[in-house]
Amino acid sequence: MSDQQFEENIRQICKNDKEGLRSIYEDYGAVIYSVVLEILNNHEDAEDVTSEFFIRLWDVASSYRPGRGHRAWILTIARNMAIDLVRKRGRERLTEEIPNYLQSGEDFPEERLCLGLSLQQALSRLKAEEREIINLKIMGELTFKEIAELLKKPQGTVAWRYRNAMNKLREVQL
Repeated sequence: MSDQQFEENIRQICKNDKEGLRSIYEDYGAVIYSVVLEILNNHEDAEDVTSEFFIRLWDVASSYRPGRGHRAWILTIARNMAIDLVRKRGRERLTEEIPNYLQSGEDFPEERLCLGLSLQQALSRLKAEEREIINLKIMGELTFKEIAELLKKPQGTVAWRYRNAMNKLREVQL
């Protein structure tokens, strides 16, 4: 979905037209779920937070400011909601479950590195932070700049961690 299409959907939501929300859900439901699942490590919780995300999106649609990148905006909201749930439950450490990156069915160059191995086997060799960056880059389709802003890390650090993670995946395949 382009920024322009997203902005039109937000305008529809602000006019209480549910069609705008439906369109955003169709394009981003799986992405939101994947990002939230990476944090929560629990399918039921991820489904709940994903549902709550779209309710919150309805409520905060008027706060969206065009021209700042809608993907980063919605993923920031979803990520924060998941982290809030983790904090609410008193978890001190994020767990290590691997989400289903292939849900979209798209063929990413990074996925070709994992041929011959299950995605879970390959990604289990990565640190949680590396998996999160891979997830945001591939499923979230965010740029390194957007990921850096979302994670509050320097852009160079994000790019470096992404390259290191990809190198680890290459080593696993060899």
